[in-house]
Amino acid sequence: MNAEACRRAIGLDGFSKGWVAVRLEDDRQEISFHRDVSEALSRPFDRAGIDIPIGMTDDGGRDCDLLARAKLRPHTSRVFTGARRWLWLEHGDPDSANREALRRRQKRVSRQLWHLGAKIMEVDAFIRANIALDIREVHPELVFLRLNGYQPLPSKKSIGGIGLRRALLKRSGMQDIDRWLSDRRIGSGAKIDDVLDACAVAIAARKPAGSVPEGAPPIDAHGLPMRIWF
Repeated sequence: MNAEACRRAIGLDGFSKGWVAVRLEDDRQEISFHRDVSEALSRPFDRAGIDIPIGMTDDGGRDCDLLARAKLRPHTSRVFTGARRWLWLEHGDPDSANREALRRRQKRVSRQLWHLGAKIMEVDAFIRANIALDIREVHPELVFLRLNGYQPLPSKKSIGGIGLRRALLKRSGMQDIDRWLSDRRIGSGAKIDDVLDACAVAIAARKPAGSVPEGAPPIDAHGLPMRIWF
């Protein structure tokens, strides 16, 4: 498991119009907004983190999701589960996908996860085509949890939750976060929590504190590791 710090790190979080990208290179910090993941990762980097499932099973079950949920208890719902390639490859709407899931005796897909499908499949295709790049799945809520001394945080949609996450990022060296939220974000279509999450993912990409699972991760049918970093 490689948890060493790197020099050029990128953290990505998806939003309605594309991707928020936070780049950390030496002492420089940059934020940018992109239409697709290939554009967001077009500049050279040593390691990228992304808040999207990487590696999927046929039935949607992943140990890393269960371990992440256990760490986030009582806020287990902050980790979406059940991503399966066939959901979006074979079906154009969630009702059809859920009928097939029931036929296969699998769990239904939630509406929230269903609407992430385009981004999940976009990232899946990009990583499989660029397997040599160091691109890791990072869950921002796990990053914020460890930045907060492993004490549960309020919702990222609440005023208190936003303020706490912003303070934790500042304490971790993200000195431009206020300007990014007040100036750079306006007009991009990204929400406040999208920017906060991208910052957290970048922190874990630059110097991860650990992962779930801790040891060698399970590998999916396409050779992708199913592991979440923080």
